[in-house]
Amino acid sequence: EDGIKFMEKYSEKFDVIITDSSDPIGSAKALFEKPYYEQTNKALKPGGILCCQGECLWLDLPLIKKCTELLRTVFPVVEYAYTTIPTYTNGQIGFLLAGKDKNTVLQKPVREVTETQVKEFGLCYYNFNVHCSSFVLPQFAHELLNTN
Repeated sequence: EDGIKFMEKYSEKFDVIITDSSDPIGSAKALFEKPYYEQTNKALKPGGILCCQGECLWLDLPLIKKCTELLRTVFPVVEYAYTTIPTYTNGQIGFLLAGKDKNTVLQKPVREVTETQVKEFGLCYYNFNVHCSSFVLPQFAHELLNTN
């Protein structure tokens, strides 16, 4: 089902919305625009969080800037994070994150996964430090994404 039409059906329904879209070409372009961000905001419960595919800092910084600016007109909290994906173009993919609650701190997990849990769950990549460091941007990106 079309993501935009799907979101139009809901109001304050979801705690988290994850949009793992393709690149903003053709019909997927709408998933990187303000009307979609407004629809997701409406569909999220109070305190809800949106996470969207955020492209690559090395290839798409102007688009990432545009998206963060659009998100900031809809959500009080907006951050960009990234991770390494060896099989993805340039080995990196980003996440556009937005929170409905102005007190949301996206850079810190709500529940810290302990070292014991990391082993118990068989996690090979994720841990508390990886989560937090995903939001630490190279200076050029930090300056561009955090200035008007």
